Amino acid sequence: MIRSIRWRLVLAAGLAIALALALSGLGLSVLFERHVERVAAADLQARALALVAMVEPGRAAGPALRPPPEDPLYDQPFSGHYWQVMLGDEMRRSRSLWDYTLPTTEAAPPPGQSRVRVLAGPRGEDLLAVEQSLSVGQGARAVPLRILVAEDRSQLALAKQGFLGDLLPYLALLGAALVLASWVQITVGLRPLAQVGARVAGLVSGARPRIGLDLPTEVIPLATQIDRLLDARDEELGRARARAANLAHGFKTPLQALLGDAAQLRGRGEAEIARSIETIATEMRRHVDRELARARIQTQHPPAGAAPGPIAAKLIGVLRRTPKGAELDWGLDAPPGPLARIDPGDLTEAMGALMENAMRHARDSVRVSVGLDAGRVVIAIRDDGPGVPEPHLAALTRRGLSLDPSGEGQGIGLAVVSDIADAAQGELRLLNADPGFLAELRFDALP
Repeated sequence: MIRSIRWRLVLAAGLAIALALALSGLGLSVLFERHVERVAAADLQARALALVAMVEPGRAAGPALRPPPEDPLYDQPFSGHYWQVMLGDEMRRSRSLWDYTLPTTEAAPPPGQSRVRVLAGPRGEDLLAVEQSLSVGQGARAVPLRILVAEDRSQLALAKQGFLGDLLPYLALLGAALVLASWVQITVGLRPLAQVGARVAGLVSGARPRIGLDLPTEVIPLATQIDRLLDARDEELGRARARAANLAHGFKTPLQALLGDAAQLRGRGEAEIARSIETIATEMRRHVDRELARARIQTQHPPAGAAPGPIAAKLIGVLRRTPKGAELDWGLDAPPGPLARIDPGDLTEAMGALMENAMRHARDSVRVSVGLDAGRVVIAIRDDGPGVPEPHLAALTRRGLSLDPSGEGQGIGLAVVSDIADAAQGELRLLNADPGFLAELRFDALP
């Protein structure tokens, strides 16, 4: 999973989303806390101005404080809601403060202004307080009025916790939705790579000659480079096959001349030297014939396939015109079916070699059948000959091995068939059929 681009992107997106949601939750909690404090401060400001009604300014002895208005919120001791009014040297406190006096060590704000403060409460708790400063009267007889209204900040913390408790499920739901959206986005974004992968698989199987350019813009450079690499490979393979064919053809004429010289030496009575030359020349001719056959093999995977039935029928017609083929009973069972994924010329050469081999070893009959097994085209060629000794079965495709007692075989036919099958990603199976011998070719079927 670590090597998967998809999971790396999903993991990175998940971590980014989690970090973003965590920062968002923290920011929202801070904003909520400030908002709640502003609302609480505005409420305390309003309560402070309401307490101004306690002042009775018109008395001859100077302004005085009336009895406070009744408010259950401020009557219960240590309720968390407190007020304190100071008119000159006179002080009144809410009953909720009991015998505690709110600290007034700091200088009062200028008359007509207020400020928000954090004070210590009667039980050591933090209080959010609004301090309002006024001046009662005019001139030298003006008396300062200082009003403090406070409430326990723990109630604000409870409000914040409740807000976070309501917010977290929505953040989790939002995070899940964002991760799902990221998964969809990544899947859609990586789809062109999957297309390229499918087309590369098509190149391997032979379903496509090239990747092509009908792809999203971002992956076209990759597809172009792969196609150029394939073009260069095909050109190099073509040149290599041509060089091999030219070299093999160049050797055939001198080898034939060498065999002629050996025949002349044999005619002069120098049989031992002639035999040595013929052995070496024959081995070299096997090499040359093998390379000529391999040079003709189509190593690329053509999109067109081959129909084994018509090819088998054509080959049987040719082999029946030979002296040995005319004596045999040929059977063909090839119902119409899917094409084999191989070049028709290569299949003709492979089947021809196997059918010629079966004809050479058969006693009375050769049977050819074509079928389908697990998505592969199976071509079976069976003769009723003596078969092959079991120890030699595994080495039949080795170059230069011939078990033909007549000496006509060169020992390269089955080796070439094996090369053709490998080049087409097929399979050659050789086994004794008891009686007789069975050769099977298996190739992928074209859809």
